[in-house]
Amino acid sequence: MAAPDRIQKLSILIPVYNEIRTLERLLTSVLEAPLPCDRELVIVDDCSKDGSREFLKEFAKLHDCVRFIPHKQNGGKGAAIRTAIRHMTGDWAIIQDADLEYDPRDYERLLIPVQEGVADAVFGSRFLSGRYRRAMFFWHTMANKTLTLVSNMLNDLNLTDMETCYKLVRADILKNLVIRSKGFDLEPELTAKLARWGARIYEVPISYRGRTYAEGKKIGPKDALMAFSAMLKYRFFDVQYCRHDGFVILQSLRRARKFNRWLFGQFERFLGDEILEAGCGIGNLSELMLNRKRLVCIDLDDFYVDRLGQAYGYLSNFSVQRADLTSPADLQKAIASNPVDSVICLNVLEHIDSDREVLNHLYDVLKPGGRAVVLVPHDPSLFCGIDETLGHFRRYTRKELSAKMEEAGFKIVKCWGFNRFGALGWRISGKFLGKKTISPMQMSIFECLMPLVRLLEKFPFHSHNSVIAVGEKPKTTE
Repeated sequence: MAAPDRIQKLSILIPVYNEIRTLERLLTSVLEAPLPCDRELVIVDDCSKDGSREFLKEFAKLHDCVRFIPHKQNGGKGAAIRTAIRHMTGDWAIIQDADLEYDPRDYERLLIPVQEGVADAVFGSRFLSGRYRRAMFFWHTMANKTLTLVSNMLNDLNLTDMETCYKLVRADILKNLVIRSKGFDLEPELTAKLARWGARIYEVPISYRGRTYAEGKKIGPKDALMAFSAMLKYRFFDVQYCRHDGFVILQSLRRARKFNRWLFGQFERFLGDEILEAGCGIGNLSELMLNRKRLVCIDLDDFYVDRLGQAYGYLSNFSVQRADLTSPADLQKAIASNPVDSVICLNVLEHIDSDREVLNHLYDVLKPGGRAVVLVPHDPSLFCGIDETLGHFRRYTRKELSAKMEEAGFKIVKCWGFNRFGALGWRISGKFLGKKTISPMQMSIFECLMPLVRLLEKFPFHSHNSVIAVGEKPKTTE
């Protein structure tokens, strides 16, 4: 089991619009809810006209854990949550509506997967078995279940309640998501973007006391139509769903599982049982090597390291840590001064100015007879805005890569080009159309065309997008 995630502070994000009748009771419940950590209430008033704003202003003066932010104009629930996210300081956050439909005593239950270290997000489901659930609004329930079904189909999830208010999310993820919703379409947007992120989403049962329209319920048929529209928009057309540009591209590549298996098959036969993956990113290929005796993953980006640690840190044959490939000390620390028989360095050298130095260090962490597999972007004439977004210094020729590996001491076992079709797409998207990133839609199309992609690899109609070299460390030094 993964190490427990020691939550320090829970930020409770509360959007308010004309809820004076329930505010005092709701906020008292939130303050009294049992928690294993500190709490803060981030309350955003969305231009209430019923006295809610005045009440909240005074309430915040009485409680140090309350942060009150008034909107100058009404923007909707989504806009209020965006404001709350900018002001929150906790390491986890949960959304709490200002009515009494959801019970804050369920926070403890929602935090169980967090404390066990298995979740990046936890949804409170009204349709699992909670302590209680008010029986009402059959057609409203059917609409919720229909929306959840469509969301599951689009995002490849099996949630029972996508429309739930109770969404508990890691603060670092929430702050990195690009949230655009203004109204109740926030729920399908958050679900779609968490799915695209690759977040580990859990569900727990919660209690639910639905309120009638006479009691102030605001959501209606129009919102259901907006939710359908939002599902399509945020699943297929909102390319920039995350503030980390490199992560967006790597996630797009992650979904191309046929491509990743094809790529891995190019060099799998050269690998041993003890592997160092230098520059693992988000683990697109790491997951294909989890059955090895020893897999050590390193990356310079804490963002990627944390994500891989959360995903596979519980495995005894796996380790991941931050390391600078230009630092021999970092590399020796990563392998615990115990050399490996294989090194994989895929799409990394092009990010580093001193690539020769890195190849020397990779040579040093190998056992005699060990092999290094290096993949880099091919053909300098393809360099474009996508390369710049990814932080590339250069693209290579086969001759250049082989020469640099030989300078480091490697004997070249094989060097070959890879992915002609991808290079054609790269040229069209980056050079002719001026695009700066790779969209999920492009990768989905590429994935569907894999039989054609593999067939065209045999014909020299275009240069390759990548070049792969396998170098061997001599078993004896002369």
